[in-house]
Amino acid sequence: MERHENFSARSEARRNTPARPWSPGETARQDVLLRYLGAVAEAAARHRDEVEQAPSAPAAHRPEPVPEEPGPGRPTVREVMDVPAAHVHADLPYRDIARVLAREQAGALPVVDAEDRVVGVVSESDLLAKVAFEASGHRTGPIGRLRERRLHGKTHGETAADLMTSPAITVLPGATVAEAAWLAALSRLKRMPVTDRSGRLVGVVRREALLQALLRDDAGIRSEVETTVAACCPPADRKAVQVTVHDGVVELTGRIPAATAARLVAEVEKIADVVEVKNLITAD
Repeated sequence: MERHENFSARSEARRNTPARPWSPGETARQDVLLRYLGAVAEAAARHRDEVEQAPSAPAAHRPEPVPEEPGPGRPTVREVMDVPAAHVHADLPYRDIARVLAREQAGALPVVDAEDRVVGVVSESDLLAKVAFEASGHRTGPIGRLRERRLHGKTHGETAADLMTSPAITVLPGATVAEAAWLAALSRLKRMPVTDRSGRLVGVVRREALLQALLRDDAGIRSEVETTVAACCPPADRKAVQVTVHDGVVELTGRIPAATAARLVAEVEKIADVVEVKNLITAD
């Protein structure tokens, strides 16, 4: 029994040991990822609550954030999307699609029709699947599986319309960044087309841009903490509190009454993007 427990402990240790040594910035990157995951989880929970409170409606064929009026400090997709948006037309041959993907350094691009409406997304994977399938010489039988027959038909296409994945997952420019991040995470997308309500392409939003918009830098957090200090502390105590912020961790130092310090820490902990509050205040 003891040998088995020791073996299990060693196996668990191996699973949790990184394959390479951690770099100096590893902890900071982990903190950023955790903060991003927290923001996505909050957006998902808010979407769930809004859906549950809304009147019953037929299920959608794809996830779509609930449009809302963004509140103060809640950035929208319009503020972070790339304009103009790189795209390909539905009738573009696949070799030209490869050239555009390489030029734009993108793994996937929206496909638009003659009126600039997004009709799908074509990716490097779609092109690679076409080449690999044709090179293999594989042919489906008369009663081949449905999925295989669909793949066979798709990979024999010559244009973006033939090869694309449709319908595309899109987002409105007025959606909040948090909603878009939730949708991108749910759909496992690094880039999403942004369309108007008629489906016309108006931009593209990248996951990196969503992350940067969701996670304010330390200077932005410090500014809000200092505003909170001014609101919580009497004028005589405000200058006694010093604020430092590093990777979302707020450190409060100084000397103020214990009751004021407790109220201040509680309010700072509520600030979005604050990972931790280190209370180093000395109570009077």
